[in-house]
Amino acid sequence: MIETHGLVKLYGMHAALRGVSLEVPAGQILTILGHNGSGKTTLVRLLATLTRPTAGRGQIAGHDLVGGRDQVRRVVALVGHSTHLYDDLTARENLAFTEVLAGRRPDAKRIEAALGRVGLEDGQAGARVRALSSGLRRRVALARAILRDPRVLLLDEAFSGLDQDGTKRLEDYLHAFKAAGGAAIVVTHSLGRALAIADRVAILVGGRIAAETARASLTEEALQRLYLAATDASA
Repeated sequence: MIETHGLVKLYGMHAALRGVSLEVPAGQILTILGHNGSGKTTLVRLLATLTRPTAGRGQIAGHDLVGGRDQVRRVVALVGHSTHLYDDLTARENLAFTEVLAGRRPDAKRIEAALGRVGLEDGQAGARVRALSSGLRRRVALARAILRDPRVLLLDEAFSGLDQDGTKRLEDYLHAFKAAGGAAIVVTHSLGRALAIADRVAILVGGRIAAETARASLTEEALQRLYLAATDASA
């Protein structure tokens, strides 16, 4: 479902990615760990077609990241560091506007189902986004992604700011999403979170995949040792 071969991304003379190759089949979640500046967000942005690779190639659901950009965007949902919500609209209105932008007539039942999936109560869903906490804004962004009914989900620190209930709801959704044949890449700083949701774990160091392994073979202690070995080797 997600496949890249030798992705390179240069910003001037700086190489944010240095030949990243990975595969995520349908029904799996790949969690990516790494220090700040390791290239995690750049990789997610490339897969979401928000920027183009300098070299290498990739596909999402069989569509090329460059030549099939429009097709990729129809099957991908992204939740990044910024929620990119409209502050003067309510949570409910943000989701309805998303449907309009996608060329669809807003369906009240689908919108309420997406809001309910992330645990937004009626009063919260009817409040202007600017009045919501950062955690609730994150829930609105997640509801917007769910509303798209994606085949591929890209989450860049999407657990950040969520309380225990929000975290549990997102984990439940991810497990249901992959059981339905979806594929996801989840970027996180939390080793424990990686183990809770991943089928495979990759460690990105200096723009390269320094290690990748199956979740089934890992304990949190083993993952910590692997992470430290991979990051220390690059120092």
